Amino acid sequence: MKKIILLLTTIYMVGCTNVEDPSVTDVQKETTVETNEKSEKEETTTVVDKPVVGETPTQPNKELFSGYKLIEVDGGDLSGYRERNVVVNIGYGDREYWAFTNEYGQLVRVIADKIIIQDDSNEPVLSSGRYYSDEAKVPGVESDVLDEGHIIADSLGGVSNAYNITPQNSTLNRHGDQAYMEDAIRRAGGATNFNAIITYPNTETQIPSSYHYTYTLMGNEIVDTFDNVNPDEVNESLGLTDSKPSDSTNSNTNGDISSVDTNGNGQVTIKEAKAAGFSMPITSDHWLYPYMRDNDNDGMVGE
Repeated sequence: MKKIILLLTTIYMVGCTNVEDPSVTDVQKETTVETNEKSEKEETTTVVDKPVVGETPTQPNKELFSGYKLIEVDGGDLSGYRERNVVVNIGYGDREYWAFTNEYGQLVRVIADKIIIQDDSNEPVLSSGRYYSDEAKVPGVESDVLDEGHIIADSLGGVSNAYNITPQNSTLNRHGDQAYMEDAIRRAGGATNFNAIITYPNTETQIPSSYHYTYTLMGNEIVDTFDNVNPDEVNESLGLTDSKPSDSTNSNTNGDISSVDTNGNGQVTIKEAKAAGFSMPITSDHWLYPYMRDNDNDGMVGE
C-alpha cells in the first residue's frame, strides 16, 4: 500500500512539472519577441534621425554679417540713400551678391562666391540690355563727368539700387579698367571669389577715390586696383600718350604702312604707331586699325 501511494505521488509531481514548464517557456519567448521588437524600433528611429541632422538649411554666414543689419532693398530703387552698417543682397533673381556699408552710409565692400552673367533669354532684360531703366541717384552722379557706376554690372547679374552704385568717372566706367574687368568676366562666362573694396577720400562724400577688385577667372586669381579718375588724363600726364591727334587723312590713308611698319612684317605695333606720330587709342574706324592687334576685341588698340 505504501509503495502504491509513493508511486502515485511521484507521478503527480512529474505531471505538475511538465505542465508548468511550457508556461515558463512561453513567457520567455514572449519576452524575447518584445525585446526584439523594441530593438527594431530603436534601430529604425536612429536611421531616420541621421538625415534630419544633415538637412539643416544653409544659413547666411553669421560671422561674416556680424556687426551688420541684414535688410532688403528693391533692385530698382532709384533712391540714393543708404542705411548705415547694413548688408544687402544686390544680386538679381536668385543670385547672392552681398554689399556692405560703413557707419557713414558709404558702400565699402561687395562680395560674391560666384558671379553669374545675365541670361537675357530667361530673364526680363530690357532692350537696353539692363534689368532696370535707370540707376540709383547716389549723391555725386549729377556731375557731368561721373556715371552711375555699377560695382557688379547688369550684364553680370547686378541690380541698380544704391547698394550697387557709386559715382564713377565716365571714361573709367565706359572705356577704362572698370569696363575691361566687366568684359573679361563676361567673356569667361562668370567668375568666383569676387571681392570689391571701395575707399573714399573722407567720411562726408559718396564719391569713391579708388577701387580694389580680386576675383578668380578660369582658375587664375585676378587683382585690379585703380583710382576713380579719367585714365586718359592720367596717361597724358604720365607722357604715355602723344598730344598729336591721330590723323586719318594723311598720305597713308591708302593703306601704305611702310612708313609706320618699321620692321616690314606687315603688322603695326603700338610702339611703331606712336613713333610715327599717332596717339592712342587707335579705334576701329582708323585706317591703321586693321594692321594692329586688338587683343580684347573692343574696337580700340593702345587704350
